[in-house]
Amino acid sequence: MGNVEIFESEARSGTFLISQGLEMQHHKLIELVRKYKDDFEDFSPLKGRKFKSTGGRAANEMMLTEDHFLFLSTLIRNTKISVSLKKAIVKDYSKVKKQLESIQKRNNAPKHIETREAGKLVRKQTTDAMQDFVQYGIDQGGSVKGCNMYYSNITRMLNGLLFIVEGKHKNLRDVMTTRQLMTVSSAEQIVDRGLIIGMSKKRFYKDIYQDVKDRVLQFAELHGKSDVIEHELLLIETE
Repeated sequence: MGNVEIFESEARSGTFLISQGLEMQHHKLIELVRKYKDDFEDFSPLKGRKFKSTGGRAANEMMLTEDHFLFLSTLIRNTKISVSLKKAIVKDYSKVKKQLESIQKRNNAPKHIETREAGKLVRKQTTDAMQDFVQYGIDQGGSVKGCNMYYSNITRMLNGLLFIVEGKHKNLRDVMTTRQLMTVSSAEQIVDRGLIIGMSKKRFYKDIYQDVKDRVLQFAELHGKSDVIEHELLLIETE
């Protein structure tokens, strides 16, 4: 969505892209935001994130709400470049806010609520199975750290194989379509059954994990990836 994205359930714009659009060094823009930090936070708290800049180096940027950006605009001198960027970003905020409204409307639909509640039960069962699997691996001689990594890897694997995600979300399921919720529940059932069957047969924990991974890979290949919030994007861009 151009210069603006959904960041923790809000429309926010990153200072790195803003600085590029202004043809300004990023650290100079960060210094400006920090100088007026209290004024920015009169609107709402500033939030930051880490990202990889040119060359793959880790860097930090501020994520600005629309109010933050409008205030920032008052601190930046109007030039042909800055006016063009300000106009583009204001339009992007409008698009993302419509997108968020569309997501909220969909989330309030009875079918979606029903699917989300059913998915929570499946997620609870799968989480319980993963926790049992962690202890199972430890009992077989695995390290606590290593076995807990399997737990987190399974969740990352599901999301990475099934979905293309833009932005940062507190809970990815908050922006999934009803169909996507059904898809992830099906994948979690595969994980749940794979872990339970493997442990019941007393198989080595690493072999169980590999078997579950293979099953999820096969499911993902058959199902394919889908863009999270793609439907809302298409609706907005065709208006």
